[in-house]
Amino acid sequence: MPRFLVMTVIGPDRPGLVEELSKTIVTHGGSWLESRMAHLAGHFTGLLRVECPNGRHEELLSSLQGLANLTIHVAEELAGLDGKKKSLRFDVVANDRPGIVQQLASAIVRTGGNVEELTSNLESAPHAGHPVFRATGSVTVLADFDNETLVAALEALSPDLSVSVE
Repeated sequence: MPRFLVMTVIGPDRPGLVEELSKTIVTHGGSWLESRMAHLAGHFTGLLRVECPNGRHEELLSSLQGLANLTIHVAEELAGLDGKKKSLRFDVVANDRPGIVQQLASAIVRTGGNVEELTSNLESAPHAGHPVFRATGSVTVLADFDNETLVAALEALSPDLSVSVE
């Protein structure tokens, strides 16, 4: 039976790094199933989900840990969620300020949601040029959850906040 691993990878970015990671995984009989990768402040940052034959996962982990200038953390995949949940996509735009991510996270959890994915960045405001905060992502909620509950909780954070939920 195969093992499913979730790992984080971080280290100074350089050409060929993804090729080196993927070659190491394939060499040990693994399969790269999904990932999210980014270049942040000069570093390669990645989240990977890998399938590996049960008898070879220790040698794969050892080889990955031996890759130069990379810090890798690995965890076993947890059992899936039951079918009583649904996923909502959200998009939030607001004037940037300290604590905005914490405010968003608090509003989401108060409505019963769980942040599954979050991407945030600063953008230049149209016509004004000052930085605005944008966050997009997904939230898991119970299947009978009313989407407007999340919209109302997020909009209540600030009058300058623009929210859309699908």
